[in-house]
Amino acid sequence: MQPVSRDGVAAEASDALARRFAEVRARTEHLAAPLSAEDQTIQSMADVSPTKWHRAHTTWFFETFLLQPSLPGYRPFDTAYGYLFNSYYEAVGPRHPRPERGFLSRPGVAEIAAYRAHIDRAMPDLIAARPDLADLIELGLHHEEQHQELILMDIKHVLSLNPLQPAYRAARPPDVTAPAPLAWLDIAGGLRQIGHDAAEFAFDNEGPRHKVWLEPFRLATRLATCGEYLAFIADGGYRRAELWLSDGWATVQQQGWTAPLYWRQDGGWTLFTLAGRRPLDPAEPVVHVSFFEADAFARWSGKRLPREAEWEVAALEREVALAGNLLDREVYHPAPASGVGLLQMIGDTWEWTASPYMAYPGYRPLAGAVGEYNGKFMSGQMVLRGGAAVTPPGHVRLTYRNFFPPAARWAFGGIRLAEDA
Repeated sequence: MQPVSRDGVAAEASDALARRFAEVRARTEHLAAPLSAEDQTIQSMADVSPTKWHRAHTTWFFETFLLQPSLPGYRPFDTAYGYLFNSYYEAVGPRHPRPERGFLSRPGVAEIAAYRAHIDRAMPDLIAARPDLADLIELGLHHEEQHQELILMDIKHVLSLNPLQPAYRAARPPDVTAPAPLAWLDIAGGLRQIGHDAAEFAFDNEGPRHKVWLEPFRLATRLATCGEYLAFIADGGYRRAELWLSDGWATVQQQGWTAPLYWRQDGGWTLFTLAGRRPLDPAEPVVHVSFFEADAFARWSGKRLPREAEWEVAALEREVALAGNLLDREVYHPAPASGVGLLQMIGDTWEWTASPYMAYPGYRPLAGAVGEYNGKFMSGQMVLRGGAAVTPPGHVRLTYRNFFPPAARWAFGGIRLAEDA
Protein backbone atom coordinates (compact mmCIF):
# COMPACT_ATOMS: atom_id res chain seq x y z
CA MET A 1 0.00 0.00 0.00
CA GLN A 2 1.35 3.43 -0.94
CA PRO A 3 1.65 5.99 1.90
CA VAL A 4 -1.01 8.68 1.92
CA SER A 5 0.38 12.07 0.88
CA ARG A 6 -0.32 15.27 2.80
CA ASP A 7 -2.76 16.20 0.05
CA GLY A 8 -4.39 12.81 0.47
CA VAL A 9 -4.72 13.28 4.22
CA ALA A 10 -6.30 16.69 3.66
CA ALA A 11 -8.69 15.21 1.09
CA GLU A 12 -9.72 12.46 3.49
CA ALA A 13 -10.35 15.01 6.24
CA SER A 14 -12.43 17.15 3.86
CA ASP A 15 -14.42 14.13 2.71
CA ALA A 16 -15.12 13.12 6.32
CA LEU A 17 -16.26 16.64 7.19
CA ALA A 18 -18.49 16.75 4.11
CA ARG A 19 -20.10 13.46 5.12
CA ARG A 20 -20.66 14.73 8.66
CA PHE A 21 -22.16 17.93 7.27
CA ALA A 22 -24.61 15.94 5.17
CA GLU A 23 -25.52 13.66 8.09
CA VAL A 24 -26.22 16.51 10.50
CA ARG A 25 -28.27 18.43 7.95
CA ALA A 26 -30.27 15.30 7.09
CA ARG A 27 -31.03 14.65 10.76
CA THR A 28 -32.61 18.10 11.09
CA GLU A 29 -34.91 17.31 8.17
CA HIS A 30 -35.69 13.90 9.66
CA LEU A 31 -36.79 15.58 12.89
CA ALA A 32 -38.98 18.05 11.02
CA ALA A 33 -40.53 15.44 8.71
CA PRO A 34 -43.48 14.41 10.97
CA LEU A 35 -44.62 18.04 11.29
CA SER A 36 -47.11 19.84 9.09
CA ALA A 37 -46.51 23.35 7.78
CA GLU A 38 -48.92 24.58 10.46
CA ASP A 39 -47.00 22.73 13.19
CA GLN A 40 -43.76 24.31 12.00
CA THR A 41 -45.05 27.88 12.16
CA ILE A 42 -46.48 28.08 15.70
CA GLN A 43 -44.64 29.87 18.51
CA SER A 44 -46.28 28.90 21.80
CA MET A 45 -44.28 31.27 24.05
CA ALA A 46 -41.38 33.70 23.70
CA ASP A 47 -38.78 31.05 24.60
CA VAL A 48 -40.03 28.67 21.90
CA SER A 49 -39.12 29.10 18.24
CA PRO A 50 -41.06 27.60 15.32
CA THR A 51 -39.54 24.52 13.73
CA LYS A 52 -39.14 26.22 10.38
CA TRP A 53 -37.26 29.06 12.10
CA HIS A 54 -34.78 26.55 13.57
CA ARG A 55 -34.31 25.03 10.10
CA ALA A 56 -33.68 28.47 8.62
CA HIS A 57 -31.50 29.84 11.42
CA THR A 58 -29.07 26.91 11.33
CA THR A 59 -28.83 27.47 7.56
CA TRP A 60 -28.30 31.22 8.08
CA PHE A 61 -25.32 30.37 10.31
CA PHE A 62 -23.47 28.61 7.49
CA GLU A 63 -24.40 31.28 4.97
CA THR A 64 -23.47 34.24 7.21
CA PHE A 65 -20.27 33.01 8.85
CA LEU A 66 -18.87 30.76 6.13
CA LEU A 67 -20.27 31.01 2.61
CA GLN A 68 -20.67 34.77 2.24
CA PRO A 69 -17.20 35.72 3.51
CA SER A 70 -15.25 32.71 2.27
CA LEU A 71 -16.64 31.19 -0.96
CA PRO A 72 -15.83 33.30 -4.05
CA GLY A 73 -18.85 33.90 -6.23
CA TYR A 74 -21.38 32.79 -3.63
CA ARG A 75 -24.71 34.61 -3.93
CA PRO A 76 -27.08 34.81 -0.94
CA PHE A 77 -30.36 32.97 -1.32
CA ASP A 78 -32.41 35.97 -0.14
CA THR A 79 -30.91 39.10 1.40
CA ALA A 80 -33.97 39.54 3.65
CA TYR A 81 -33.16 36.30 5.46
CA GLY A 82 -30.23 37.91 7.24
CA TYR A 83 -32.73 39.98 9.24
CA LEU A 84 -35.33 37.24 9.67
CA PHE A 85 -33.07 34.45 10.91
CA ASN A 86 -30.34 36.12 12.95
CA SER A 87 -30.86 35.06 16.55
CA TYR A 88 -28.78 37.26 18.85
CA TYR A 89 -25.58 38.18 17.00
CA GLU A 90 -25.32 41.94 17.43
CA ALA A 91 -22.14 42.10 15.36
CA VAL A 92 -23.90 41.02 12.17
CA GLY A 93 -26.78 43.47 12.28
CA PRO A 94 -30.42 43.89 13.34
CA ARG A 95 -32.85 40.99 13.65
CA HIS A 96 -36.51 40.17 13.84
CA PRO A 97 -37.76 40.20 17.48
CA ARG A 98 -37.58 36.77 19.09
CA PRO A 99 -41.13 36.85 20.57
CA GLU A 100 -42.54 37.53 17.07
CA ARG A 101 -41.02 34.60 15.19
CA GLY A 102 -44.44 32.95 15.13
CA PHE A 103 -45.79 35.85 13.06
CA LEU A 104 -43.65 34.79 10.11
CA SER A 105 -46.20 32.92 8.01
CA ARG A 106 -43.85 33.69 5.13
CA PRO A 107 -41.40 32.41 4.06
CA GLY A 108 -43.15 29.06 4.24
CA VAL A 109 -41.72 25.61 4.77
CA ALA A 110 -41.18 25.12 1.02
CA GLU A 111 -39.07 28.28 0.82
CA ILE A 112 -37.12 27.20 3.90
CA ALA A 113 -36.47 23.82 2.28
CA ALA A 114 -35.19 25.58 -0.84
CA TYR A 115 -32.97 27.79 1.32
CA ARG A 116 -31.47 24.76 3.04
CA ALA A 117 -30.88 23.05 -0.31
CA HIS A 118 -29.16 26.17 -1.66
CA ILE A 119 -26.67 26.19 1.22
CA ASP A 120 -26.23 22.40 1.14
CA ARG A 121 -25.19 22.57 -2.51
CA ALA A 122 -22.60 25.25 -1.82
CA MET A 123 -21.02 23.96 1.38
CA PRO A 124 -19.18 20.92 -0.11
CA ASP A 125 -17.24 23.28 -2.37
CA LEU A 126 -16.22 25.39 0.61
CA ILE A 127 -15.28 22.34 2.68
CA ALA A 128 -13.03 21.06 -0.13
CA ALA A 129 -11.45 24.45 -0.88
CA ARG A 130 -10.88 25.74 2.66
CA PRO A 131 -9.55 23.13 5.08
CA ASP A 132 -8.49 26.02 7.32
CA LEU A 133 -12.18 26.63 8.08
CA ALA A 134 -12.78 23.13 9.47
CA ASP A 135 -13.04 24.33 13.07
CA LEU A 136 -15.65 26.97 12.23
CA ILE A 137 -17.62 24.45 10.14
CA GLU A 138 -17.52 22.02 13.08
CA LEU A 139 -18.85 24.78 15.32
CA GLY A 140 -21.71 25.28 12.87
CA LEU A 141 -22.51 21.57 12.96
CA HIS A 142 -22.58 21.46 16.76
CA HIS A 143 -24.72 24.60 16.67
CA GLU A 144 -27.17 22.77 14.43
CA GLU A 145 -27.16 19.78 16.79
CA GLN A 146 -28.11 22.12 19.62
CA HIS A 147 -31.03 23.29 17.51
CA GLN A 148 -32.05 19.70 16.80
CA GLU A 149 -32.62 19.32 20.53
CA LEU A 150 -34.43 22.66 20.58
CA ILE A 151 -36.71 21.52 17.75
CA LEU A 152 -37.98 18.70 19.97
CA MET A 153 -38.12 20.80 23.13
CA ASP A 154 -40.09 23.50 21.34
CA ILE A 155 -42.51 21.34 19.36
CA LYS A 156 -43.30 19.42 22.56
CA HIS A 157 -44.44 22.67 24.13
CA VAL A 158 -46.40 23.60 21.00
CA LEU A 159 -48.24 20.27 20.77
CA SER A 160 -48.92 20.15 24.51
CA LEU A 161 -51.16 23.21 24.17
CA ASN A 162 -53.32 21.57 21.51
CA PRO A 163 -56.52 20.16 23.10
CA LEU A 164 -56.14 17.06 20.90
CA GLN A 165 -52.82 16.30 22.66
CA PRO A 166 -51.28 15.03 19.42
CA ALA A 167 -48.14 12.92 19.31
CA TYR A 168 -45.06 14.22 17.51
CA ARG A 169 -44.00 10.68 16.64
CA ALA A 170 -44.59 7.24 18.07
CA ALA A 171 -41.67 6.37 20.32
CA ARG A 172 -40.09 3.08 21.25
CA PRO A 173 -41.09 2.22 24.83
CA PRO A 174 -38.29 1.89 27.39
CA ASP A 175 -36.92 -1.57 28.07
CA VAL A 176 -37.04 -1.22 31.87
CA THR A 177 -40.17 -1.06 34.04
CA ALA A 178 -38.64 -0.60 37.50
CA PRO A 179 -35.80 1.72 38.53
CA ALA A 180 -32.52 0.58 39.98
CA PRO A 181 -32.32 1.09 43.75
CA LEU A 182 -31.02 4.47 44.84
CA ALA A 183 -27.47 4.22 46.19
CA TRP A 184 -24.72 6.68 46.97
CA LEU A 185 -21.26 7.05 45.49
CA ASP A 186 -18.51 8.44 47.74
CA ILE A 187 -16.02 10.77 46.05
CA ALA A 188 -12.90 11.90 47.87
CA GLY A 189 -12.15 15.59 48.06
CA GLY A 190 -8.95 17.32 47.17
CA LEU A 191 -7.38 19.28 44.34
CA ARG A 192 -8.80 18.18 40.99
CA GLN A 193 -8.88 19.42 37.41
CA ILE A 194 -11.95 20.03 35.26
CA GLY A 195 -12.56 21.51 31.84
CA HIS A 196 -11.82 20.48 28.28
CA ASP A 197 -8.23 19.99 27.15
CA ALA A 198 -8.45 17.40 24.37
CA ALA A 199 -7.96 17.81 20.62
CA GLU A 200 -11.56 17.10 19.64
CA PHE A 201 -14.25 19.77 19.42
CA ALA A 202 -15.57 21.57 22.47
CA PHE A 203 -17.40 24.87 22.94
CA ASP A 204 -15.25 27.71 24.21
CA ASN A 205 -17.08 27.79 27.57
CA GLU A 206 -15.85 24.25 28.40
CA GLY A 207 -12.31 25.51 29.00
CA PRO A 208 -9.69 26.24 29.87
CA ARG A 209 -8.88 23.25 32.02
CA HIS A 210 -8.21 24.40 35.56
CA LYS A 211 -7.84 23.29 39.17
CA VAL A 212 -10.71 23.14 41.66
CA TRP A 213 -10.78 22.21 45.32
CA LEU A 214 -13.50 19.79 46.38
CA GLU A 215 -14.55 18.68 49.82
CA PRO A 216 -15.58 15.00 50.04
CA PHE A 217 -19.10 14.44 48.75
CA ARG A 218 -21.60 11.77 47.85
CA LEU A 219 -23.55 11.55 44.60
CA ALA A 220 -26.79 9.66 43.96
CA THR A 221 -26.24 6.79 41.55
CA ARG A 222 -29.36 7.54 39.52
CA LEU A 223 -31.80 10.35 38.74
CA ALA A 224 -34.74 11.19 40.99
CA THR A 225 -37.93 9.44 39.81
CA CYS A 226 -41.48 10.59 39.25
CA GLY A 227 -42.56 8.42 42.17
CA GLU A 228 -40.12 10.20 44.48
CA TYR A 229 -41.29 13.55 43.18
CA LEU A 230 -44.92 12.56 43.75
CA ALA A 231 -44.04 12.09 47.43
CA PHE A 232 -42.66 15.65 47.45
CA ILE A 233 -45.93 16.93 45.99
CA ALA A 234 -48.04 14.89 48.45
CA ASP A 235 -46.05 16.32 51.35
CA GLY A 236 -47.02 19.85 50.35
CA GLY A 237 -43.84 20.59 48.43
CA TYR A 238 -45.42 23.36 46.37
CA ARG A 239 -47.11 24.89 49.44
CA ARG A 240 -44.15 25.07 51.82
CA ALA A 241 -42.23 28.32 51.49
CA GLU A 242 -39.39 27.06 53.70
CA LEU A 243 -38.29 24.64 50.95
CA TRP A 244 -37.84 27.28 48.29
CA LEU A 245 -35.36 29.95 47.36
CA SER A 246 -36.97 33.39 47.54
CA ASP A 247 -37.13 33.84 43.76
CA GLY A 248 -38.39 30.28 43.39
CA TRP A 249 -41.22 30.77 45.87
CA ALA A 250 -42.19 34.03 44.12
CA THR A 251 -42.27 32.16 40.81
CA VAL A 252 -44.40 29.35 42.26
CA GLN A 253 -46.91 31.92 43.49
CA GLN A 254 -46.90 33.94 40.30
CA GLN A 255 -47.10 30.99 37.91
CA GLY A 256 -49.36 28.80 40.04
CA TRP A 257 -47.07 25.76 39.84
CA THR A 258 -48.37 22.62 41.54
CA ALA A 259 -46.44 19.95 39.58
CA PRO A 260 -43.79 19.68 36.85
CA LEU A 261 -44.56 21.00 33.40
CA TYR A 262 -46.78 18.65 31.35
CA TRP A 263 -48.16 16.84 34.43
CA ARG A 264 -51.94 16.76 34.88
CA GLN A 265 -54.37 15.02 37.18
CA ASP A 266 -56.97 13.13 35.12
CA GLY A 267 -58.27 10.89 37.87
CA GLY A 268 -54.65 9.76 38.19
CA TRP A 269 -51.53 11.61 37.17
CA THR A 270 -50.74 11.83 33.45
CA LEU A 271 -48.00 13.60 31.54
CA PHE A 272 -47.57 14.82 28.00
CA THR A 273 -44.70 13.33 26.01
CA LEU A 274 -43.57 13.59 22.41
CA ALA A 275 -45.53 10.36 21.88
CA GLY A 276 -48.70 11.96 23.29
CA ARG A 277 -50.30 12.04 26.72
CA ARG A 278 -50.10 8.90 28.86
CA PRO A 279 -50.28 7.79 32.51
CA LEU A 280 -47.31 8.81 34.63
CA ASP A 281 -44.77 6.06 35.30
CA PRO A 282 -43.42 6.39 38.86
CA ALA A 283 -40.24 4.52 37.86
CA GLU A 284 -39.03 6.96 35.21
CA PRO A 285 -36.96 10.07 35.98
CA VAL A 286 -38.83 13.26 36.69
CA VAL A 287 -38.25 15.77 33.90
CA HIS A 288 -39.31 19.30 32.94
CA VAL A 289 -38.62 20.75 36.34
CA SER A 290 -36.95 24.13 36.83
CA PHE A 291 -33.82 24.72 38.87
CA PHE A 292 -36.10 26.15 41.56
CA GLU A 293 -38.11 22.91 41.70
CA ALA A 294 -35.00 20.75 41.64
CA ASP A 295 -33.50 22.74 44.51
CA ALA A 296 -36.72 22.58 46.56
CA PHE A 297 -36.98 18.82 46.03
CA ALA A 298 -33.37 18.41 47.15
CA ARG A 299 -34.02 20.42 50.31
CA TRP A 300 -37.14 18.37 51.02
CA SER A 301 -35.03 15.23 50.60
CA GLY A 302 -32.47 16.48 53.10
CA LYS A 303 -29.89 16.65 50.30
CA ARG A 304 -28.66 19.22 47.80
CA LEU A 305 -27.89 19.52 44.10
CA PRO A 306 -24.37 18.69 42.93
CA ARG A 307 -22.00 21.45 41.95
CA GLU A 308 -20.88 21.19 38.34
CA ALA A 309 -17.28 20.43 39.32
CA GLU A 310 -18.52 17.55 41.51
CA TRP A 311 -20.57 16.17 38.62
CA GLU A 312 -17.62 16.29 36.24
CA VAL A 313 -15.10 14.84 38.69
CA ALA A 314 -17.44 11.94 39.50
CA ALA A 315 -18.04 11.25 35.81
CA LEU A 316 -14.32 11.30 35.03
CA GLU A 317 -13.35 9.20 38.05
CA ARG A 318 -15.90 6.52 37.18
CA GLU A 319 -15.05 6.71 33.47
CA VAL A 320 -18.63 7.36 32.41
CA ALA A 321 -19.14 6.39 28.77
CA LEU A 322 -20.62 8.90 26.35
CA ALA A 323 -23.60 6.65 25.71
CA GLY A 324 -27.10 6.37 27.06
CA ASN A 325 -30.71 7.22 26.29
CA LEU A 326 -29.98 9.86 23.65
CA LEU A 327 -31.74 10.99 20.48
CA ASP A 328 -30.59 8.04 18.37
CA ARG A 329 -32.64 5.64 20.51
CA GLU A 330 -35.80 7.50 19.43
CA VAL A 331 -37.40 7.12 22.86
CA TYR A 332 -37.62 10.94 23.24
CA HIS A 333 -38.28 10.55 26.97
CA PRO A 334 -36.26 9.55 30.05
CA ALA A 335 -36.36 5.85 30.91
CA PRO A 336 -36.07 4.10 34.29
CA ALA A 337 -32.53 3.44 35.48
CA SER A 338 -31.13 -0.06 35.11
CA GLY A 339 -27.86 -1.69 36.11
CA VAL A 340 -25.37 -0.90 38.82
CA GLY A 341 -22.84 1.86 39.39
CA LEU A 342 -23.17 5.48 38.39
CA LEU A 343 -26.21 5.49 36.09
CA GLN A 344 -27.90 7.95 33.71
CA MET A 345 -25.04 10.45 33.71
CA ILE A 346 -25.35 10.69 29.92
CA GLY A 347 -28.81 10.97 28.37
CA ASP A 348 -32.32 10.77 29.85
CA THR A 349 -32.40 14.27 31.39
CA TRP A 350 -30.11 17.23 31.69
CA GLU A 351 -29.16 17.46 35.36
CA TRP A 352 -29.49 20.76 37.21
CA THR A 353 -26.43 21.68 39.22
CA ALA A 354 -26.06 24.19 42.06
CA SER A 355 -23.55 26.17 39.97
CA PRO A 356 -24.25 29.48 38.28
CA TYR A 357 -23.08 29.71 34.68
CA MET A 358 -19.85 31.70 34.88
CA ALA A 359 -16.53 31.86 33.04
CA TYR A 360 -13.77 29.48 34.01
CA PRO A 361 -10.46 31.08 35.10
CA GLY A 362 -8.61 32.25 32.02
CA TYR A 363 -11.67 32.04 29.73
CA ARG A 364 -11.60 34.16 26.60
CA PRO A 365 -14.48 34.19 24.11
CA LEU A 366 -13.76 33.52 20.46
CA ALA A 367 -12.87 36.48 18.29
CA GLY A 368 -15.50 38.11 16.11
CA ALA A 369 -19.24 37.58 15.97
CA VAL A 370 -19.03 33.90 16.95
CA GLY A 371 -17.60 35.09 20.26
CA GLU A 372 -21.19 36.00 21.16
CA TYR A 373 -22.08 32.31 21.14
CA ASN A 374 -21.59 31.56 24.85
CA GLY A 375 -19.83 34.26 26.83
CA LYS A 376 -22.54 36.93 26.63
CA PHE A 377 -24.97 34.67 28.53
CA MET A 378 -22.86 34.34 31.67
CA SER A 379 -25.41 36.09 33.87
CA GLY A 380 -28.58 34.82 35.52
CA GLN A 381 -28.24 31.22 34.27
CA MET A 382 -27.65 27.88 36.01
CA VAL A 383 -25.52 25.01 34.66
CA LEU A 384 -26.92 21.62 33.65
CA ARG A 385 -24.84 18.56 32.78
CA GLY A 386 -25.15 15.24 31.00
CA GLY A 387 -27.50 15.46 28.02
CA ALA A 388 -31.06 14.23 27.59
CA ALA A 389 -33.19 11.82 25.59
CA VAL A 390 -33.38 14.47 22.83
CA THR A 391 -29.64 15.24 22.67
CA PRO A 392 -27.94 14.05 19.46
CA PRO A 393 -25.34 11.31 20.00
CA GLY A 394 -21.79 12.56 19.76
CA HIS A 395 -22.83 16.06 20.72
CA VAL A 396 -22.45 15.81 24.50
CA ARG A 397 -19.20 15.54 26.47
CA LEU A 398 -18.33 15.14 30.14
CA THR A 399 -17.18 18.76 30.04
CA TYR A 400 -20.31 20.06 28.25
CA ARG A 401 -21.89 23.02 30.06
CA ASN A 402 -25.54 23.56 29.22
CA PHE A 403 -27.30 26.51 30.82
CA PHE A 404 -30.82 27.86 31.30
CA PRO A 405 -32.51 30.47 33.48
CA PRO A 406 -33.52 28.99 36.86
CA ALA A 407 -37.27 29.19 36.11
CA ALA A 408 -37.03 27.35 32.74
CA ARG A 409 -39.14 24.19 32.59
CA TRP A 410 -39.59 23.38 28.89
CA ALA A 411 -36.00 22.12 28.71
CA PHE A 412 -35.46 18.45 29.57
CA GLY A 413 -34.16 19.24 33.06
CA GLY A 414 -34.09 16.62 35.82
CA ILE A 415 -32.59 15.97 39.25
CA ARG A 416 -29.64 14.10 40.67
CA LEU A 417 -29.11 14.49 44.41
CA ALA A 418 -25.83 15.06 46.26
CA GLU A 419 -24.72 15.58 49.83
CA ASP A 420 -21.61 16.42 51.81
CA ALA A 421 -19.71 13.34 52.96
